[in-house]
Amino acid sequence: MSRSEAVSRWRIFYRVIERVPEGRVATYGQVAALAGLPRHARQVGYALAALPDDSRVPWQRVVNARGEVSPRGAADLGRSGFQRHLLEEEGVRFDLQGRIDLVRFGWSPKAIPAPWQRSASPPRPDPFPHRKRHGS
Repeated sequence: MSRSEAVSRWRIFYRVIERVPEGRVATYGQVAALAGLPRHARQVGYALAALPDDSRVPWQRVVNARGEVSPRGAADLGRSGFQRHLLEEEGVRFDLQGRIDLVRFGWSPKAIPAPWQRSASPPRPDPFPHRKRHGS
């Protein structure tokens, strides 16, 4: 995959993440699936790592499948603690093991369809619901 293909993919991830409301979290895998790229959770992590420090994408709202803030290895430089702090400021609570209850704080996107998932117009009701149709 070329760098431009990766960046294009990352923009799709960012659009999904921008929809996660304050006080809610999504998992890396959930973001990938909603972006139409299931099984690409690691790519979501790469996309978030590439964000500039002044980005408006709410990166802190993405956690791992266990509801934990994922450490970023040796290059973490305190970001895990900062991510937890930002989430706590939004009202997200952690248990004693450092996990978020995904049932309580997980984002359910079904309530807010993505712009590319909305139809141009809602389906029209059948004006003659009792009339037999051809072929039925």
